[in-house]
Amino acid sequence: MNDLNKQASASVLDGAISVSAGKSGGTDSAKSSLFPTYARYPLALVKGEGSYLWDDQGNKYLDFMSGIAVTNLGHSPKRIKEALVKQLDELWHVSNLFHIPNQEAAAKLLTDNSHADQVFFCNSGAEANEAAIKLARRYHQKVLGNGRYEVITFEKSFHGRTLATLTATGQEKVKEGFGPLPEGFRYVPLHDKAALEAAITDKTAAIMIEMIQAEGGVIPVDPAFVHFVNKLCKDRGILLIVDEIQTGMGRTGKLFSFEHYGIEPDIFTLAKALGSGFPVGAMLAKDFLTEAFSAGSHGSTFGGTPIATAAVKATIETIVGDRVADRAAEMGEYLMKQLREKLAGNPVVTGIRGKGLIVGIACTKPVADIIKEGQKRGLLVVSAGPEVIRLLPSLLITPAEIDQAVSILASIIA
Repeated sequence: MNDLNKQASASVLDGAISVSAGKSGGTDSAKSSLFPTYARYPLALVKGEGSYLWDDQGNKYLDFMSGIAVTNLGHSPKRIKEALVKQLDELWHVSNLFHIPNQEAAAKLLTDNSHADQVFFCNSGAEANEAAIKLARRYHQKVLGNGRYEVITFEKSFHGRTLATLTATGQEKVKEGFGPLPEGFRYVPLHDKAALEAAITDKTAAIMIEMIQAEGGVIPVDPAFVHFVNKLCKDRGILLIVDEIQTGMGRTGKLFSFEHYGIEPDIFTLAKALGSGFPVGAMLAKDFLTEAFSAGSHGSTFGGTPIATAAVKATIETIVGDRVADRAAEMGEYLMKQLREKLAGNPVVTGIRGKGLIVGIACTKPVADIIKEGQKRGLLVVSAGPEVIRLLPSLLITPAEIDQAVSILASIIA
């Protein structure tokens, strides 16, 4: 196989690496048996290693998507693979009617490395956020007895696809056709202190916020606003929920993004990179909330299986033990520096923002064609809204790989 640079040159000269190539397994004209819920690129990716992916035609791609912030340790990381193989040889599933040693060990790693005291394992980010909403409501209603149930979220936020979490999401496009939606959610513009205070009622149970609105355009929340929200919650007896689904597990240069702000949310949620690609989610909370989730109050058949928590345990041990978040901070600074230098003066680019290795390039026009051209040249990136290019490389990305990606992007945008 040619290397990535040769592939990129070939794609420009003769279309050798074209996403429209009819032979790829992802472009078969036969009718699919899958619901068409995804606008898929015409690529079938079949192998991954480190920061690279290969399609079914043997073409190689530098991956700056990471499965949308999932493969934080790159593709097929050795330690996680070994943990999964070992567990597959021992036990797959028993249900949560029994003690699961891996689950206890993974939960302790999470609480030892955060301010949280309790962990609930589930299967996805949406389920983690659903659990957070349920915990907040049940705490106010069953423990405090005050009947509160409303959750305030922010415009452009994204919290999931279940009925409750898509209702919590501050984007109308995800709600179309799914009515009637559950009641009990209010939305305010991000950074609007007056609107937030006005939205609070005697029914407000929680405020739910992302430290970076990833799907909303890679928009970091202003620290002063975060501290305002935190104080407001403490003063009004409102629970603070932080959605760390995309920003957690070292992505921003800290294990959890709220650590940049010096706050301790009452509840926070994890998924995506928590299992290095194995599907798993978690909702974490402070000890005073334990009583609200008593036996039988919530559950998940596949939440925290021996296999899933083997992946979680190995992932946390690797990220913490190898100081991966520190590396993400360093490489994030390098990536931002290179982007600002190479894209300086480009009239298409209006800004570069983010934290650690979640970076957005804001543009004056839709970026879909830029993303497709990147694929032709051997680079995978994703959008964050129609006019923002989102970069989510492995947290183990090298400076040379960053240089390569930036060079391709700069040449396309130019």
